[in-house]
Amino acid sequence: MPAELWRPSLDLALHRNRSRPEMRLVQLATVRPDGRPAIRTVVFRGFLDDPRKLAFATDSRSAKRAEIEANPRGEICWYFPETREQFRVSGMLALIGPGSTDPALRQARADLWAELGDEVRAGFTWPAPREPRDAASRFSDVPPAPSSPVENFLLLTLTATEVDHLELQGDPQHRWIYEADPRGRWSGREVNP
Repeated sequence: MPAELWRPSLDLALHRNRSRPEMRLVQLATVRPDGRPAIRTVVFRGFLDDPRKLAFATDSRSAKRAEIEANPRGEICWYFPETREQFRVSGMLALIGPGSTDPALRQARADLWAELGDEVRAGFTWPAPREPRDAASRFSDVPPAPSSPVENFLLLTLTATEVDHLELQGDPQHRWIYEADPRGRWSGREVNP
């Protein structure tokens, strides 16, 4: 069972909720190097050519980098209020920077950078996240060129290995679990909500 069996449900939920721009926001859970959980909201930037790979943007100076380098497993949670659906997507996280040896991922990073708005690109020139705020530090509003990503800009990917889709409508509600085996072959089953 290929990933295309769960993707249509997610694509349809995104389409049906498209009038709400906040539907691009998902919660990303990781594990800190000391074992404590970490969760934050990130912006979904689309899928890569591989239908299992979800794309996000991050700063190499953020805490996410250390968390992902220590433990590349992660999960996102998406709730769609228009259709009352929840998707939890678990998998392996990867950070793609300027030194990536994969030409397709380097290109995906450059493409994502070019697609970002000026304000978002400008944020990557600000002082390092979570560092003490210095009154002398300047928060530039001048965006870097869209043609060349700054060094600290990273493409963050989540390669799905499990998808938990819960429809909160109906009585009883409906829930499906999709899982990939180590070879990337997908299986799915309907389970109790």
